[in-house]
Amino acid sequence: MVSQVKQINQNVSNLLTTQKEELSNMTKELAVSKEESSSSLKEKFAIPRLYLSSLEAGWDGLKAKAFHEPTEVDSLMTPVRRDISLILFKGGAMRFGKRHLHGSWRELCLREGDMILRPDMGIPYEVRWKCLSSTPTQTLHLHLSKELITRTAEDVTGYDSSRICLVERAGFQDTLLSQIGMVLWQELEGGTPIGKIYAQSAACLLAVHLLRHYTSLGETIKETSQRGLTRQQMKRVIDFVQAHICQDLSLEELALQTGFSPYHFARLFRQTTGESPHQFVLRQRIEQAQRLLTEKDMSLVQAALECGFANQSHFTQVFKRHVGLTPRAYRHDRILCAGF
Repeated sequence: MVSQVKQINQNVSNLLTTQKEELSNMTKELAVSKEESSSSLKEKFAIPRLYLSSLEAGWDGLKAKAFHEPTEVDSLMTPVRRDISLILFKGGAMRFGKRHLHGSWRELCLREGDMILRPDMGIPYEVRWKCLSSTPTQTLHLHLSKELITRTAEDVTGYDSSRICLVERAGFQDTLLSQIGMVLWQELEGGTPIGKIYAQSAACLLAVHLLRHYTSLGETIKETSQRGLTRQQMKRVIDFVQAHICQDLSLEELALQTGFSPYHFARLFRQTTGESPHQFVLRQRIEQAQRLLTEKDMSLVQAALECGFANQSHFTQVFKRHVGLTPRAYRHDRILCAGF
């Protein structure tokens, strides 16, 4: 009898132990399932992560932002913008959908190099997407101000800007837009401060290209009949650059020396010199730096600021790219040469 009771107690104990183990396993499975569900939910309602921006650069008429995109988003409302947005995709393919408020979804497949052009529409819309490969997707958002588009349109067409009508497009490719976007993207990723002339030249080129190819104004865009700048105009530009070499010069400031708009000035300047205003100013900065490093005993930081570079790191990077030596090595080399 006693042995039977012991056996019953043992069986009950074994049963309780088994039930505890099963309950523990169920709890763990629920926790894992909850974590996976939470992770999936977070991913589907994640937002793009900003990792590069030009906002602190003080560009006129153009802003650039680069994002790491989530692999899947079920719903994201885009904000109302008062500018022209151009979005460039880099990375793996994705299935992308958009719809206006309470409208039906329109979907397409986006691949590397594809773009979305979004004019100033004054209304938000909803987007969703899902990446179709393991390659991470990045996007570059270029925002052109409505004022820049208006000013450029009136300058190159002579018509009232109310005739401007940019058409929304998605999933298209454009070699020039892509080239400009990739250059800006690479410069931002490289951490090199981009000056006003460079940014404004890119903005003007983007604006004219959009007006010429994505509006009804294309055939009305006029080029000035003048072939290059006159000697007097070039002298005024050169004198202005040399007198203000330590400043972050703008394309508009240089154009004012000639009486042309920034767009026409940039075209005529290249016809005259064979280089862009940005390239010319950068060359002037490098040549001035070479003179200072050879003739004056000043610190590299002071030389950088005297020549209009953002900081010593920017100075060193650009100087080495063009001269083949760092400023310190160049100065040392000049000293050795002078000793013979």
